[in-house]
Amino acid sequence: MADTLLIYNPAAGRISVRPFISGVIRTLNDHGWRVEVAESLNGRHTTQLARMAARENFRAVFVIGGDGTVGQAAAGLIGSKTALGVLPAGTANVWALELGMKAFTWPRWRLLRENARLLAEVKPCAIDVGLCNDQPFMMWAGIGLDALTVKKLEPRKRFEKYLSVPEYFATTVWNATLWHGMNLRVSADDKHVEGHYLLAVASNIRHYIGGMAEISPEAYLDDGLMDLWLLSGSTLADAFRHFFDMQSGRHLTSDQARCIPFRKASIESGTPFSLQMDGEPMLGAQQISLKVIQGGLQVLLPPQAGYLLCSEKV
Repeated sequence: MADTLLIYNPAAGRISVRPFISGVIRTLNDHGWRVEVAESLNGRHTTQLARMAARENFRAVFVIGGDGTVGQAAAGLIGSKTALGVLPAGTANVWALELGMKAFTWPRWRLLRENARLLAEVKPCAIDVGLCNDQPFMMWAGIGLDALTVKKLEPRKRFEKYLSVPEYFATTVWNATLWHGMNLRVSADDKHVEGHYLLAVASNIRHYIGGMAEISPEAYLDDGLMDLWLLSGSTLADAFRHFFDMQSGRHLTSDQARCIPFRKASIESGTPFSLQMDGEPMLGAQQISLKVIQGGLQVLLPPQAGYLLCSEKV
């Protein structure tokens, strides 16, 4: 009887992972896992598959795909004992970058099996997850400029993924030319802020902008807190400044970028705004509520990612 579910997204990444699934199964079998395989039809289906595995008390769900697929699978596992194991095979693979894992690509096709071998014998650990309007996210929930870019780009055809970085940059520049920010009222635990911002993003991890920068270099996955970043401005020049500040780390001391650690938060605007979660477009809103669920998800982390857990700090 199977004790793990292997979910793969056939549309993920620049090349199909389907021909390499059998090698992953053999690798997991060699390490004592009994594997059942499911192909994901869409994001909702991924969540349903993961939720089914949790109901049947599977030991783990291994996911082959990108950041969106990872977040969708995590949504079905929150609050369960079933662990999430990520075998990165998407376009940006920011979650994999956060954990120090290399992603599957055509020149590195053996990495699917190597990553499966890496995770096959580690013990699960609990990490935090977020809720945005009662919808779960693992990495980020963002409104404003980044959400506009995600909404424009996703979903992408496979050939477009070969131009992912220039396309992302060009789309962001175009949106920043037209987008002049939003007035927000923010409550985060006992703090209250009002201002005009290009974007606001709640982040559970260190990396951001497709992995090109670290927005919260001291973030931990299990400390019960997330960072709410508020980036001021209204012009393309402001957007460029924030981009280069984040790449250099200057945003940490900039008076145009504010970070508020929180357990619960809410954001309101007088006008509707776009919303993205884990790099996937969501329905827009005029108000969002954010909440951190401490230890809400069991995950399989590679040994080199231990520094991301405050419970392992010396």
